[in-house]
Amino acid sequence: MSVLRPLLLLLLPLCPGPGPGQGSEAKVTRSCAETRQVLGARKYSLDLIPSTLISGEHLRVCPQEYTCCSSETEQRLIRDTEATFQSLVESSGSFLAQSLAARHKKFNEFFQETLSISQHSLAQLFSHSYGRLYAQHASIFNGLFSQLRDYYAKTGEGLDDILADFWAQLLERTFPLLHPQRRFSPDFLLCLTHLASAADGSLHPFGDSPRRLRLQITRSMVAARAFIQGLETGRNVVRETFKMPVSDSCSRALMRLVGCPLCRGVPSLAPCRGFCLNVVHGCLSNMGLEPDWGSYLDGLLLLAEKLQGPFSFELAMESIGIKISEGLMYLQENSVKVTEKAFQQCGTPHPVSTRYRRAPAPWEEVGRPWRPAVEEERPTTAAGTNMQRLVWDLRERLGRARGFWTGLPTTVCGDSRMAADISQEAAPCWTGTGRGRYMPPVVGSSITDQFQNPELELDASGPDLPTRRRRLQLRAATARMQAAALGHDLDRHDEDEDASGSGGGQHYADDWKAGPEPLAPLGRPLLPPRREGPGNRGGGSARYNQGRSSSEGMSFAFHSQPALLLLPSALALLGPR
Repeated sequence: MSVLRPLLLLLLPLCPGPGPGQGSEAKVTRSCAETRQVLGARKYSLDLIPSTLISGEHLRVCPQEYTCCSSETEQRLIRDTEATFQSLVESSGSFLAQSLAARHKKFNEFFQETLSISQHSLAQLFSHSYGRLYAQHASIFNGLFSQLRDYYAKTGEGLDDILADFWAQLLERTFPLLHPQRRFSPDFLLCLTHLASAADGSLHPFGDSPRRLRLQITRSMVAARAFIQGLETGRNVVRETFKMPVSDSCSRALMRLVGCPLCRGVPSLAPCRGFCLNVVHGCLSNMGLEPDWGSYLDGLLLLAEKLQGPFSFELAMESIGIKISEGLMYLQENSVKVTEKAFQQCGTPHPVSTRYRRAPAPWEEVGRPWRPAVEEERPTTAAGTNMQRLVWDLRERLGRARGFWTGLPTTVCGDSRMAADISQEAAPCWTGTGRGRYMPPVVGSSITDQFQNPELELDASGPDLPTRRRRLQLRAATARMQAAALGHDLDRHDEDEDASGSGGGQHYADDWKAGPEPLAPLGRPLLPPRREGPGNRGGGSARYNQGRSSSEGMSFAFHSQPALLLLPSALALLGPR
């Protein structure tokens, strides 16, 4: 031992001593120069920042050890760290709010313009076919489209009432024109509309057209309205979520994460990544919308697929003029049978005096059935796009939005102001108390996981009231869209079997031929195939304006009905996708 002692004394100065541990920055670095430089660049008053570390007994959030922060500096840093966090969250999700707003605008413009195109096409077809007679009764058709727009805008009555009123008004106008030699009293017309809307379906003045039009329009309009409401709800929920203020516990945790290194005089020491993830998970636990968010996106995509497939909005709007023409032709062909039933149930109207009897309209007034020339065919798009393109774009955008809330903490902690780079995980970092490695485990994003979060104390009562309200809004929108995909209108509690969407997997191609038929001779118009089946109900309603008179309009000359033509866009939709 005596021999080794001189050797040990010689080697002892070469052995390193114990290094500084956590919390020893104050003993190693007593200068606040770096903190003064950083905070001075942020327009902080240097008079409130000491040149060297001072006692930190006055601090409320950061460790009460040696510090470079006065009470005023600490309070300002708390506000600044909140603003930095909120800015990062909002910028990370800006694409989400902007994407939903843009999709809402595009789909809304498309649906509105499709309605306008349908109205214009009907007016063009009927004015070429009936001339002045259509102009005299155009208010009926314009009123139908106006009410459809009101329903779409959530301000109008139900679709059943809208369509029933339309067919009732059409019957009140057209039936007297079949018999210009008779005078029809308001009581007779009221009886006629009652008879047409009777539950037993004893009178079908327009055949199966009212039922088929109602089925087609109901499914498409309900789906379009629920879809637009869903996009609007999602847009508003996201915007409100990003404006949500942080809680007190989150504010303190953010200060410990980002602000306290400045107070300890080591602003260049980046926070540990695990530390950041735990803090952000806790702060976002009341802002995240999972799992309701995923169900909401599924509902949007499901309904979008329906709107370009079996519930095609374009095809349904184009069918309005066609179905009305079918109904008028049915009334023409079955006028004898319809008249016999009407006279039997409502009485026989008195004949008009020979002196006041009007002659039928001449052939020249009615004109020949009109077919659009090739150069007049309108494009198959509305608002500069089509449904297939819109749905494809929506699917791509929502793919990025899926999992957004669960991945938001990782996105926020990817910013250099919030945490050390992932490639520097092995290097010492700010742990909340000093330099070292962050040892607590990183918790998940679920509410249950947050009870184990070492950085924030979660409120045992769960999400706050605004968060619960936003989640309920998403659930309500999802339920509305899922019901609309089955043909149900939850807003109207529509339980009609025809609108249940039980045939939702079927396209409407069986309602028309696959292409236009040649024009029929004027004496006998060509009728498209009609489906025969139980439950056919004629349109009509008891809502009759008794002030109307049968003297409105002239003889309608139904023998000159236009042949039904498929528009180019209908052919495109019926073809292979």
